[in-house]
Amino acid sequence: MIETAKNLIESYLGPFGPLMLVGLLGVMMILITLPILMQKQEDPLDRLRDQARKQRKDGNATEKLRTATSKDKLEKYSNFLEPQDADEYGAVKLKLMQAGYKSKNAVRFYHFFQFALGVFGLVLGGIYAIYKTSQGDVTTQNLMLMCLGPGVVGYMLPKYWVTRRQATRIDNITNGFPDCLDMMLVCVEAGQSLDQSIMRVSNELKAGFPELSEEFEIVSHEMKAGKPKDSVLRDMSERCGVQDISSFVTVLIQSQQFGTSIADALRVYASEMRDKRVMRAEEAANKLPTKMTLATMMLTVPPLLVILIGPSIYNISQNLGGG
Repeated sequence: MIETAKNLIESYLGPFGPLMLVGLLGVMMILITLPILMQKQEDPLDRLRDQARKQRKDGNATEKLRTATSKDKLEKYSNFLEPQDADEYGAVKLKLMQAGYKSKNAVRFYHFFQFALGVFGLVLGGIYAIYKTSQGDVTTQNLMLMCLGPGVVGYMLPKYWVTRRQATRIDNITNGFPDCLDMMLVCVEAGQSLDQSIMRVSNELKAGFPELSEEFEIVSHEMKAGKPKDSVLRDMSERCGVQDISSFVTVLIQSQQFGTSIADALRVYASEMRDKRVMRAEEAANKLPTKMTLATMMLTVPPLLVILIGPSIYNISQNLGGG
């Protein structure tokens, strides 16, 4: 009976049919058991230990990696979807913040999309592998590539997307920062304080540079809430991930600490940023001929060869045919 079933499977799916069915069954079992394993059930003994630990504390609250919310449906899977190491969690959170995702649950959703797209890719790869095997013989190497390839692509897709968003956002902030400094210098020289100039710049830059406007708006709100100015500025430089803004924050903090004029510091730094933007433009312009060389050769040399050598080749072929 087992041999008959094996022959029947091999007749429909090929020689690797039993192996594919076992693999598909394993994936289905994993998908069925994962929700059960990921459910976070609270142990009464752990609850007692937590209460005893809280009683032994001297009033100092421990720092948590994340804040649980009642509306978050992925909270019970947090141990599976989020890094438990503080350094790893902070690195992922910083990368997402620099990409523009500032939600409290951004890390959780990021890992959820990685897991979901990876499993979805494995399922699609398995279905495609079964279809190709039923059409004809498929080597073991191609079978593994068809099964695992979509899963790897689906798992890496969120990371690629976040990296691209981070690079695009950093470029937009870098391009808009010199104009921001010029506008802030005008506001300070007109008699406004640094807080008022930051608020005015955040309102004026919304149309042209929304990323930079959002960062200055966050700085303005945090200053209004009473957060120390140096801490607010350092947080802004960390969120932006731009070296120019980090240097600008250092200049502002030093000007505040030593009592020097903020207008003079802004004037010098704004002039440097304008020169730096011109140098970046010149660098991009100097790279352009090198990048166009290959395309120019591919698009111009073959037509020139056809125009110059084509008639000669045609005459030679006619003479040889006539001879």
